[in-house]
Amino acid sequence: MDETHRNLLIKQQYRLYNDHSALKLCHWMKESMVHGRTCYKQDFYGIESHRCLQMTPAINECSHSCQFCWRVQGKDFEVSSWAEPKDILENLIQQQRLLISGFNGDPRCSKKMFAEAQNPNQVAISLAGEPLIYPYLSDFLKVCHSKKMTTFLVTNGTYPEKLMDLDELPSQLYVTIAAPNEEIYKRVCRPKISNGWQKIMKTLESLPSLKTRTVIRHTLVKNLNFGWVDDYARLDKIGDPFLIEPKGYVFVGGSRMRLSLSNMPSFTEIVDFSEQLGDKVGMDVIKEKMDSRVVLLGHPDTETNIKKVHHLGE
Repeated sequence: MDETHRNLLIKQQYRLYNDHSALKLCHWMKESMVHGRTCYKQDFYGIESHRCLQMTPAINECSHSCQFCWRVQGKDFEVSSWAEPKDILENLIQQQRLLISGFNGDPRCSKKMFAEAQNPNQVAISLAGEPLIYPYLSDFLKVCHSKKMTTFLVTNGTYPEKLMDLDELPSQLYVTIAAPNEEIYKRVCRPKISNGWQKIMKTLESLPSLKTRTVIRHTLVKNLNFGWVDDYARLDKIGDPFLIEPKGYVFVGGSRMRLSLSNMPSFTEIVDFSEQLGDKVGMDVIKEKMDSRVVLLGHPDTETNIKKVHHLGE
């Protein structure tokens, strides 16, 4: 990574380790510690926002250049030496402790919450880039689980072989399906590889065989990939996930250079889309979070079980 790009990431409040792994404090972590407002993951799954480590093992490596992505694009760098999983986790936890140190003197943050935040028990492997590119991902998941931490892994679906080769699976696996068909996929996700859509189809076909909780996420951008309920339903039926998360695009980060506020669907539109999609795949709306613009779809008997993921690492 060149110095200019490294400094830009640091200015944007990323903290790096070995130039390929990174963390950034989540907006909802700060909100939970100061204002008592929590991430949808806490409402949906019991994940404590103030104890979540939002990170990536491959910040500049991705097979997509999605229009809605918040990261700085066009800055892929070859990694000459990948860091060891244990070193990544320990270093990023230490850096997160430094980033939250100021909350210790904030009267709005309780001493108990600050003390708990020193020891994350959830790792969101979703910050930027494509984590399956990291060659030691299985070992990283093992290290996290050995420390009684749950793991949520987000992939764009273009590495089905790497996904199937994992001998340790995350507590919850997200696959982002951000287009209803190949034509829109090429326009919205702007793949850097020629067979990205075919790779995503292979990932969807493999999902039912994976022994972990699977979630398909639809990141929905108005006037780009929003609509086409029948096509999204067809893809969801192939993947047969445990849950589906339709989520509205938010005008943040690098995406502001490519999109506009008009590309943000309203929460009412997201709910309407979700209800239509649920009818077609046999799922119900079981949770919703307006300020995160996200709806959770699951089978009728799902709601009483979804928070059990919080205990998978125990």
